[in-house]
Amino acid sequence: MTAETTATTALQRQPARVGFFRGLSGRLLFLTVVFVMLAEVLIFVPSVANMRIRWMEDRLNTAAAAGVVVDGLQDVQLSRPLQEETLMATGTKAIVLRRKDESRLIAAVDMPPEIDAQYDVAAMTPIAAIRDAFDTLLFGGGKVVRIYGPIGESDAIIEVVMSDKSLRKAMLVYSRNVFFLSLAISLFTAALIFLAINRLMIVPIRRMTTNMQEFATEPSNPARVLDPASGRDELSIAGQHLSAMQQQLQKTLKQQKNLADLGLAVSKINHDMRNILASAQLISDRLADVDDPIVKRFAPTLLRTIDRAVGYTTEVLSYGRTTEPEPHRRFVKLRPLVSDVGEMLAIDPGSGIEFGMQIPEDLQVDADSEQLFRVVHNICRNAVEALTNGQADSNAPRTINVSAMRTGSVVSISVDDTGPGMPAKAREHLFTAFRGSARSGGTGLGLAIARELVLAHGGTIALVEKPTPGTLFRIELPDRPVPLDAFRSKARH
Repeated sequence: MTAETTATTALQRQPARVGFFRGLSGRLLFLTVVFVMLAEVLIFVPSVANMRIRWMEDRLNTAAAAGVVVDGLQDVQLSRPLQEETLMATGTKAIVLRRKDESRLIAAVDMPPEIDAQYDVAAMTPIAAIRDAFDTLLFGGGKVVRIYGPIGESDAIIEVVMSDKSLRKAMLVYSRNVFFLSLAISLFTAALIFLAINRLMIVPIRRMTTNMQEFATEPSNPARVLDPASGRDELSIAGQHLSAMQQQLQKTLKQQKNLADLGLAVSKINHDMRNILASAQLISDRLADVDDPIVKRFAPTLLRTIDRAVGYTTEVLSYGRTTEPEPHRRFVKLRPLVSDVGEMLAIDPGSGIEFGMQIPEDLQVDADSEQLFRVVHNICRNAVEALTNGQADSNAPRTINVSAMRTGSVVSISVDDTGPGMPAKAREHLFTAFRGSARSGGTGLGLAIARELVLAHGGTIALVEKPTPGTLFRIELPDRPVPLDAFRSKARH
């Protein structure tokens, strides 16, 4: 079992659904709660500072009310029991009313406490308010503080001395209430966001994930293809692309199955065909001994044709394994090989098609002669079919011209015809089997095989644009690098 098969099997065995908190839904809910809580913290910081200032202002207002009443009685001094009641009612240890020219102690305990901090509620900046609020929350509860501020719009100032214990307690109660309120808001917000995103995103993603898993278990079943949503959002478009990809994959799998069946059928036919060709080869060998000028003229061509046919049947199984045999390269003269291609084409003299060559007599190419023959023959045969069946200009010459030249260590071979040219649809899948045919009913195997053989030689094959009608293919085959030992041996001789 290959690594790819093992990975596929492992994916197929994975459950379609995961735990709530391990899935996107649970993570989304958790993150939403966390983020909303963080936002509430940012709101809580200034709000608790503002709550502290409001609390101190309330204490000052209460003390100011008592101070104004007592101040109206100019010559009256509050008794000790009344002072204690006033201090208890306002939650303070001392109340002082100040004016421009005088200060009056409204009420105070017997022994004035030592002051730990003092705050002016009228001149407190936001940063200082936040700093003092957290100082009270974290370190307060046992400090004596002095708080003062103006009374309304007058120039009088009310001043109180008190413990911050009750202030810290009120701030803790406020913080607790804000926390639970924030938690409730977070959960409610998270639930709404979860429901919305779960419907818009999680459910479609889960549907596509389940479909991909089911499709992987049975990719050839058309019922496993995803039925995509018709929306225009990203997930709908992704589903549409997934559905198209699955349909294309099913077509490819069906085509591969047909190719496998075809390969099996060809293998069976190949077995019987080799026996028939063997008998034909024996008969053709005897024809070579017949003393007839016409027989002697055509017998060598017939022998070469049958030999090639026997060779092709031998290589059918190797092609069925999707690989061509390694080329047995040697330097061969190109002109005789192309001449054999022309004879093999058997062009009807009445068709008006002319086969020409522009190849130097001494030009040699480093290639497997049989494989190079197949390459040139496949391209020339396509050219003959294009000139025979194509709708080209009837007055134009109908020619196939094979030319070649050597540039350094590279041999360039061109096959040029004056046919109707390559259709645009065939250009899109030019070297793809069963898709790159330029004529109806064609398989496109000729160019696919030619490309595979040229690549096996380390060369290139391409369709070249030209200004005149027709099709021009160019093949470039490089020589093999000469081993250093062979080069030195050749240099010595």
